Amino acid sequence: MTAPAFTARSYHAHSHRPAPIARLVLDYEARFLRRKVLPLEDGRTVLVDLPKTTSLEQGGVLVTEDGDEIAVVAAEEPLLEVRGPDLPRLAWHIGNRHTPCQIEAGRLLIRRDHVMRDMLERIGASLREVTEPFTPERGAYGHGRTHGHDHGHSHGNGAGQGHGNDHAH
Repeated sequence: MTAPAFTARSYHAHSHRPAPIARLVLDYEARFLRRKVLPLEDGRTVLVDLPKTTSLEQGGVLVTEDGDEIAVVAAEEPLLEVRGPDLPRLAWHIGNRHTPCQIEAGRLLIRRDHVMRDMLERIGASLREVTEPFTPERGAYGHGRTHGHDHGHSHGNGAGQGHGNDHAH
């Protein structure tokens, strides 16, 4: 395996340079990391080695050791578009389940999940499967994402649930 073309040890929420040297396209889960070698859009690679686990957001940049910037781009992924006559109520039910949600004027977007689909249909939501970039709300205090519920694991003692500082998806 060849060495990564770049090493990035810091992240900024927005660019400070005229143009990035490359683009890193990642889905929502992959944008939550601390240390990992990742492929850039042009085929080169970057070693991301951040001081702590960070939520990389659409429009943010990784800063290389040379001071260059690599743009972070939200990849298209399978989502559920949620619509209905009482969108605030639907948003409340989604938030009450700690589900990441992208909030727009006339719709909500969440990751596809059969449990959420069933619940939302039962309370009157209109749902449509879409494939788009996913950029959910960051959280009230601006600290990035919260850990949503994965309906595939137990809520037992917390062991093995991937909530440590160094998990990468």
